[in-house]
Amino acid sequence: MNSDVVISGGGPVGLMLACELRLAGVDVLVVERLAEPDQTIKAGGFTLPTAEAFYRRGLLPAMEAQMRESFARMQEFLKSRGGDGAKPPTPVGHFAGIMIASSGVHFDDPAFRDVGPAARVVMLRQQVVEALLAERAAELGVDFRRGVELTGFEAADDGVTVHLDGGEDVRAGWLVGCDGGRSRVRKLAGFDFPGTEPSITGRQALVDLTGAEALPSGWNHTEGGTFVHGPVPGRILTVEVDGPPDDRDAPITARELEDSLRRVSGVDVSITAVHSATRFTDNARQATTYRKGRVLLAGDAAHVHSPFGGQGLNLGIGDAVNLGWKLAATIRGWAPSGLLDTYTTERHPIGEWVLEWTRAQVALMRTDVRTRALRQVVTDLLHTDDGATYLAKKLSGVLHRYPIDGDHDLTGRGAPDFEFADGTRLGERLQDGRALLLDLADNAELRETASGWAGRVGVLTAKCVGEPALTGALIRPDGYVAWAREDGTSAGLDAALRQWFGEPA
Repeated sequence: MNSDVVISGGGPVGLMLACELRLAGVDVLVVERLAEPDQTIKAGGFTLPTAEAFYRRGLLPAMEAQMRESFARMQEFLKSRGGDGAKPPTPVGHFAGIMIASSGVHFDDPAFRDVGPAARVVMLRQQVVEALLAERAAELGVDFRRGVELTGFEAADDGVTVHLDGGEDVRAGWLVGCDGGRSRVRKLAGFDFPGTEPSITGRQALVDLTGAEALPSGWNHTEGGTFVHGPVPGRILTVEVDGPPDDRDAPITARELEDSLRRVSGVDVSITAVHSATRFTDNARQATTYRKGRVLLAGDAAHVHSPFGGQGLNLGIGDAVNLGWKLAATIRGWAPSGLLDTYTTERHPIGEWVLEWTRAQVALMRTDVRTRALRQVVTDLLHTDDGATYLAKKLSGVLHRYPIDGDHDLTGRGAPDFEFADGTRLGERLQDGRALLLDLADNAELRETASGWAGRVGVLTAKCVGEPALTGALIRPDGYVAWAREDGTSAGLDAALRQWFGEPA
């Protein structure tokens, strides 16, 4: 069998990447070793770049419907805790378990550009995201095989021979490892994966509890560590800072979870059933490059870290959206020289920041007297309006910027969700996965300049509501601005088109 791309790993990152490639007409085979989706409790929150990525591919309506169900479960939990069952407030986030209320955030800060409907999607279980992406992948014709494992591969200058269990070999142009923190693809390919060793033991589970009425909800820091109760019934998390687990892969029992929760919370609770449980540590590592020849990495295969701050799923989706169109362009033959290498150039610094961010949180979760004093100082700072705004900007991803040449402030940033005079918005115009040149001043020169890239770059002539100064913008398939002007000229547009979309046809 032959395929343009084999993706090892059928979680959200692998499926998002597969959908991006299929939008560009690339043949994709996704193999996932698990026969059924993993129901272990995982990520639950979106950054703005992730929500925008889903919005720009038409996934927002289905996700909003699922999010309403999620909020209903949170309301149930609040009622059980004596609350009024009102809709939970939109979370800003936390730093090392220090919760930050939205009331102090300056949402009029210029960094909070208009993101349109994407701002409404903030929380959704990872399993729901995976299911929705699997449905979209099927609609797009992705060959997705569950219960099939990559056992090895040989990479050459002209392609990769991938070996699957059962004796099947697949000849592919490219192989992408989206196979998690213990990635077989990464190990077999020999990627360097430096970082820091684990120092904590974390446990997260969905359980049945007795004695929970004495257990405070939310994030709590104690002399024994950190614990979380909620925001849905039976969800618990504990963090103990006395070293990593002896055997991270051993079965997790109700007794282990109960003992940990009692040690950290000091509350005499009992766990009568375990529905889902996992251990985690703060092992933090990152591949030095995300590409070695015909083999690439994305998601946890490229970077691992503790879950604090909820950045893992978001970081992986960003990888997939950045890599997808660049790999497709390379396969289709029109990619300019070096385009695929910009995947590492653009995504590696963001991954590096996430690792540092999680390390800092672990440091602040220690229980010694000095760290507890420092934690109080940081708490006081983050509870100021400026501190809350800083945290919100960092966690939301609005500060992410790629090193793209250009004088305009929008260059290198995710595009605002421009509203047009006809009532449509930019996000609705990007669902085909192509780049888009916005001609906002009815400029024939812009349209003529872009004519040589027809098929790669769409052109939209429209009036933009609320952005009277902007006369033109070039939006990459991943939604980032590659060129923008306010003077009505096309200066620099030809160079930007060649830099990102190759020579004109």
